[in-house]
Amino acid sequence: MRRTTRSLFYTLAVLLVGVGCADSGATKLPRDAQAADTPANEPDAGATSLDAGGGPAAVDAQAALPKRVIIFVWDGLRPDSVDTTNTPRLAAMAAQGVWFADNHATYPTFTMMNSASFATGNFPAGTGFYGNTLWQEGPTGKDSAGGTVDFNQPVFTEDYGILLDLQTYYGGKLLLVGTLFQAAQKAGLVTAAVGKSGAAFLQDIGEGGYILDEKFAYPLAFAEEVQADGYALPRLTPNAYSAGSVTLTTTNGDPTGAPGRKNLSDQSTSDPTDHSGSPYDKANSYMMGIYLDAILAKKNPDLTLIWFRNPDSTEHAYGPGTANYQDALRSQDQLLGMLLDKLATLGIAASTDVIVVSDHGHSSVSGPPSLFPLRAVKSDAAGNNSMGDPDPNGFSVSGDVRLAQLLTQAGFVAYDGVGCTWDPVMSGITAAGTSLYPTLVDADGSICGAVGGRYSTPNYRVPAGPLPAKAIVIAANGGSEYLYVPDHDAATVANAVKLLQSREELGAIFVAASYGSLPGTISLDAVNLDSHAGRTPDIIASYDYDESAVVQGMKGIEFESAQNNRGMHGSFSPVDVHNTLVASGPRFKTAMQDTLPSGNVDVAPTVAAVLGLSLPSAAGRPLDEALLGGRMSADYTVTPSTLTPTAPATGLAMIQPTNIADTEKTSYNFALKVKDVAVGGKTYRYFDSAKATRQ
Repeated sequence: MRRTTRSLFYTLAVLLVGVGCADSGATKLPRDAQAADTPANEPDAGATSLDAGGGPAAVDAQAALPKRVIIFVWDGLRPDSVDTTNTPRLAAMAAQGVWFADNHATYPTFTMMNSASFATGNFPAGTGFYGNTLWQEGPTGKDSAGGTVDFNQPVFTEDYGILLDLQTYYGGKLLLVGTLFQAAQKAGLVTAAVGKSGAAFLQDIGEGGYILDEKFAYPLAFAEEVQADGYALPRLTPNAYSAGSVTLTTTNGDPTGAPGRKNLSDQSTSDPTDHSGSPYDKANSYMMGIYLDAILAKKNPDLTLIWFRNPDSTEHAYGPGTANYQDALRSQDQLLGMLLDKLATLGIAASTDVIVVSDHGHSSVSGPPSLFPLRAVKSDAAGNNSMGDPDPNGFSVSGDVRLAQLLTQAGFVAYDGVGCTWDPVMSGITAAGTSLYPTLVDADGSICGAVGGRYSTPNYRVPAGPLPAKAIVIAANGGSEYLYVPDHDAATVANAVKLLQSREELGAIFVAASYGSLPGTISLDAVNLDSHAGRTPDIIASYDYDESAVVQGMKGIEFESAQNNRGMHGSFSPVDVHNTLVASGPRFKTAMQDTLPSGNVDVAPTVAAVLGLSLPSAAGRPLDEALLGGRMSADYTVTPSTLTPTAPATGLAMIQPTNIADTEKTSYNFALKVKDVAVGGKTYRYFDSAKATRQ
């Protein structure tokens, strides 16, 4: 139980704006009669005219305005989903303001990793934070529902209660560097964090402003005010305060709850043909309504971050390109419209900068279609749906990998904190129609703990007490895996790396520098992943991907931890790495396509620059080229390069995703593509992709 404490009006016609993918994997918003690397409003050297968008008069005018910034995170928004059909308000905003054509998520491309980057302007090496799922023995405490958290197992950090437990364990230093919200609050600014539990809350981990989390409203006086105004509260709000501090009304209900996903007849696999819409539309509309009426209109925050779980959670359930995904995009765009219209109604649009950003891209979960052909969904006479015959326009029936099982079968002692899984489709249906992992039954309860329980893979929960020597604990995260070796045995790490390299489901592999230069690996330090604070996994491995393979009209597939999703992210695929960033408002240039590399680590430094705040611990750069009066593109030098391991791994016995030996291949290597941006005597590195090769 937690303590009780204290218009830029877009009068835009819907522009016929399209989105296309550049060869580099970045996404560009085309401009008529405009060179790809030249912002439409950027003047020639020495130009001062107002119509160039960055002249002195424009700078003076915006400097006199009050400063307000709203960051709106569309979780999992792919840049190639921004169009005039599903996202007309966002497309218009991108045409009016700045479209960042080569933006990069922080790797691993998970929500909470990028939440920490938004909060601090830094990478995991600086923040010391490793969401979404991490393993940290020692903490104790409750989750948002009031349940005791078993920190002996890897924990999923998208929960404010778990974040506070970790914050307490780390002595108030869950994030090792200062945050944008802390800087704003220190300067006397009013802040608001709204939306997805965990991701939004991490922005204000010190609880210094207004918070509307999916699980609670804060502070108590604000929760009481919301309730007095006739709004429902998030159902778990009473758990955040001392007993009796908050009592829900009999009609409160569960305004941030969501219906379960629609499944196939196996009652385990989602039905990608479902057309019922995104399950999260109602909750997001509720939170936006409270923000607009109870926070924006009444509290006048100087800095806001709104984070909604669409389209990401809908992508996970049904996959990119599906009908429900399209609905999630439309719903999110309508909420953006509500926000922009409210700014105009309140008369504060002209002084408000709005940034729309996603935390990462998103891929379809699938193994190679050559091994696991896409299949149609068929219906029986009773209307029950199941996977049918191969169909190139169908849906994935593969991609899930239980790494703990693969390691255990190879002789390692491995755990992932997860019990038995039953995954009859996404674990793999071969071209012959056979299941890669057939359904088994726990006859006596000794394997899964329930007599008669169906399972595809057995129980790999971490046992109580000291772990065996040379054990491996896996934090299963999706498109990448964290492997912890508690006794840091060098031989175990080296042998585990060889196993990962031999499995063709795995891609790029990064290892802590303390283990030396292992063949076929690159140091965690090289990708800003080692905090050297005792929290870093020993190995971080991306799953393999194919950025060109198409499912439901959208490019990009990848393997994932066995989580029974149809969509996933977290890998080093360019589809996951390249995400959406748009900015518009009085301090940003207009009608500009910024082709310089940028990243999620740059958002906080840019907002700090707009608000006049100091953020000395940020590793990212202010996106000065996009700001009025800022630098010219010619001031920057961009140098692409490719990094590879010191030596390839050789003499390997390769195994295909179908568990068949691949005798033609015996070596493993990978290429990490980067871009360095030099400006003002400093160099900033952006990571484009990392792709494994086996020969």
